[in-house]
Amino acid sequence: MRSVLFVCTANICRSPTAEGVTRRLLREEGLDPERYEIDSAGTHDYHVGKPPFPDAVAIARNRGYDITRCVARVVRAEDFDHFDHILAMDKGQLRYLKMIAPTRSKEKIELLLDYSDRYRGKDVPDPYGGKPKAYEKALDMIEDGCRGVVGLLAG
Repeated sequence: MRSVLFVCTANICRSPTAEGVTRRLLREEGLDPERYEIDSAGTHDYHVGKPPFPDAVAIARNRGYDITRCVARVVRAEDFDHFDHILAMDKGQLRYLKMIAPTRSKEKIELLLDYSDRYRGKDVPDPYGGKPKAYEKALDMIEDGCRGVVGLLAG
């Protein structure tokens, strides 16, 4: 089973959105999301056990994504061996993940937008506490990156 872990700061905005987007894009490609392990986590434990932030849920819902089943958790040591791909939302998380990862797992840690066509190499800005427009922009970038991720998973 191919697997991907999306990582942001607290796992209540960007990474659960990427999880929901990827699941739907897999379905749109005629692939069964249950045949893939798609998960998300945070680098910090600020909101462990909580659902995604209401603004993230609303913006995702407006575009047809359901992220309501996501529950915030923090990255665990076993994630580095378990997941095929660990995709950070920004360069700060990328550095942190590579710092705490065992050497054998560092190569599987990348930026989500390394898989993007329009935003390659950029950070997905954290919309937490911002205006709806910030969540829309983050979702635009996440959708573009996740299209590339689905190609990777399906390949």
